[in-house]
Amino acid sequence: MEALLAPAGRTDPFPLYAEAHRMGPVSAIADGLFLVCGYAAVNQVLRDPGFGLPDTAPRRREETDTAGDDALRSMSRSILRANPPDHERMRSLISQVFTPRRIISMRPAIEDAVDDLLDRLGEAGADGRPADFMNEFAFPLPVTVICELLGVPRADRHRFRPLATDLTEALELSGTTVAPGPADAAARELGGYFTHLIDERRAAPGDDLVSVLVAVRDADDGRLSDEELLANLILLLVAGFETTTNLLGNGLAILFDHPGVSAALRSEEIAISAFVEEVLRYDSPVQVTTRLARASGLVVEGIPIPEGSDVILLIGAANRDPHRYRDPDRFDPARSDIKPLSFGAGPHICIGNSLARLEASVAFHRLLARFPTLSAAPAPARTRRDRLVLRGYETLPVTGRRRLPHQKGARDV
Repeated sequence: MEALLAPAGRTDPFPLYAEAHRMGPVSAIADGLFLVCGYAAVNQVLRDPGFGLPDTAPRRREETDTAGDDALRSMSRSILRANPPDHERMRSLISQVFTPRRIISMRPAIEDAVDDLLDRLGEAGADGRPADFMNEFAFPLPVTVICELLGVPRADRHRFRPLATDLTEALELSGTTVAPGPADAAARELGGYFTHLIDERRAAPGDDLVSVLVAVRDADDGRLSDEELLANLILLLVAGFETTTNLLGNGLAILFDHPGVSAALRSEEIAISAFVEEVLRYDSPVQVTTRLARASGLVVEGIPIPEGSDVILLIGAANRDPHRYRDPDRFDPARSDIKPLSFGAGPHICIGNSLARLEASVAFHRLLARFPTLSAAPAPARTRRDRLVLRGYETLPVTGRRRLPHQKGARDV
């Protein structure tokens, strides 16, 4: 764990995951602390109701007042960190409006957004200049999509990338004490923004998730509190694009490192959906999550987990478990039975996982068609975000040529 939390481990955790697998699927690494890396073991913990989340947000520093920790306290009131029966109550309400039909109906809007951003990517790389895929495409696409679902005005959307980056820092594991700072400030600013948006939708409802959830709250039947409404709207916004952004960036980097895959995707030898699933397995946007043993008598892979124990789940390692996948460190979208745990499993499975998969499928299909010679720019080099839990790229410079659908020839990217 110390090595994983170090800079080299955050950059390339996979050799350490292989070491963890040699130790076994479950390891006791300290009194009341367990490390779980096996696919079956992680899957069991995620699905077992005996494991849950802490009842309250953990404190990150010793102090005598109640200041700080706004980010974690906000998350603790959302479905991300709720336990039964609150989790089921809130999730069932959100699921009623975040439906498969609504997500499928978003496809034309996603396609339009992808095409617009591909034009923007091409313009950014005009005259042969490198263009940053993360800045021009991978960040703005999921922001656009989730904001359309929520009903966030277009003029406000530029605000959320830095706020989400700061807020999700609170989800990272840390071996050091972290004082309240950017994450808490981001939680307060997002809370203020959505409080204002709630008031606007209450006065003038629209056909969006904010309006529907406000109506649920205002039914005054106790199904959703003010704090829960606010916390879940913040969660939907942030989770709605953080993981998808990483999925897009990780996927493109994999294409650059495995050029034969691009040709196979263009010829439809490999299905886009299979490629997306293998990206999720091979380089998961979410690498780590945690659980708390909330019942007695829990056993995982023959190892007793006492009640009250903390459990660290290495999702990225589980996705590369040699007992689950043959030659797990090889990227192979043609492999059978790809079922990554990247969006979780069981009651806490990511509520937007089908939306993320849809965005990625549309994006890669149109990206490969529009930019047949897209490649990694020789300089500047791609850079990883300094994260372990949420794994992705900060920058991913690209270059190449694209075909424009409305004219012959090509334009530099």
